[in-house]
Amino acid sequence: MERLNLKIANSDIALIYEHSSELPLVGIKLVFKVAGSCNEKKHGIATMAAELLSEGSKRLGSNEFNRALDMRAILLSASAGYETFEISLECLSEHFEYGFDMLLELLAQPNYDKNILKKLKTQTLGIIASNNSDFDYQASNALKAILYPNSRLAAPSIGTPESIAQIELGDIKEFIENSLNLENMFIVLGGDIALERVKFDRLADVLKVGEVRELSPVEVSIEQREEIISRPSQQAYIYFGSPLKFALEDRYKLSVAMFILGSSGFGSRLMEEIRVKRGLAYSVYCSANLNLSYNSMSGYLQTKNENKDKAIHLIKSQIAKFVKKGVTQKELNAARNFLLGSEPLRKETMFKRLAIAQKEYYQGYDLGEFDLNLERIKSLKQKELNEFIASLEELNCLSIACLYSCLYSEPK
Repeated sequence: MERLNLKIANSDIALIYEHSSELPLVGIKLVFKVAGSCNEKKHGIATMAAELLSEGSKRLGSNEFNRALDMRAILLSASAGYETFEISLECLSEHFEYGFDMLLELLAQPNYDKNILKKLKTQTLGIIASNNSDFDYQASNALKAILYPNSRLAAPSIGTPESIAQIELGDIKEFIENSLNLENMFIVLGGDIALERVKFDRLADVLKVGEVRELSPVEVSIEQREEIISRPSQQAYIYFGSPLKFALEDRYKLSVAMFILGSSGFGSRLMEEIRVKRGLAYSVYCSANLNLSYNSMSGYLQTKNENKDKAIHLIKSQIAKFVKKGVTQKELNAARNFLLGSEPLRKETMFKRLAIAQKEYYQGYDLGEFDLNLERIKSLKQKELNEFIASLEELNCLSIACLYSCLYSEPK
């Protein structure tokens, strides 16, 4: 794995590259920074732009374009996150040149057609309607609304019926042309392919140079708000979250701390205290959301309607206890053994290694940080970890979103 620098139309483009001849496969990914939903003018445009790029080029249309790819087992897709927009190509090495040509055609001639827009709007509204009966989804979005107020994260990434109705073809075209540019792009490439086979310069024919965009920070609420939603549910859905502040060099400590607190399943502190000992939940998890624009902790549990208040109280008290008293040596030993045994499996395939390298580069680390963190975990001491946990005071600034049925029968 190596990081290289390319020069495309006078733009400096970072390239993450690994050559592997184990299988005759190639994968290339164009990653555009500050190009996800954070960069849209109307809610839902980024997601719809990604869907439109799945509809083929203007020349071939959706059916012919995708049929040509399917005949050669080529996977070409686009996806939009909050901070980034990605276009991925995966194929057999022998078909890479053809697949790359199709990728370039797609970028040069997106299928801007009124019928395509109508189809995408209908599909999106159908998904939004189905989400109205998904209580997990509703509780999760309610938490985002109070945890990330006054930000794009406070509304569903897919958009709302009102915002979808307002989207026009010109909005999607403007988003694609302004967001997908060279100055905000880096490339991830791996597989059975030499660099000289990839005509990187041709990207300048289909992408504008553009200007470097700055990512605006998202303020995570410390107000400890609670949102109660009444629905005819058979159980309570409780989502909770809080700000998370830590130094970049302490990320390995955070991974161990969150593993012990709530991301390790049945071995976690929250699962042990809330489900195993007290039987107050069917499941309970929490994890860290690490991004360039914001960091937060979020989690969820499901419980009986009549147990929601006890469960919420227990979440708060257990997190407070965790910050105040830290972890035991036994918990640290168990976490260390599991992480050192399981984490290397995340690098067992080339595509997994590329995904790790992509995240390392994007978040400002040197390539190889993943392996360095495993070495640091090996020598992590209980006192050192607990001092770090004690510094995470913001974990106590919990916001809660709870969806439950107020019609449940009170226990006798």
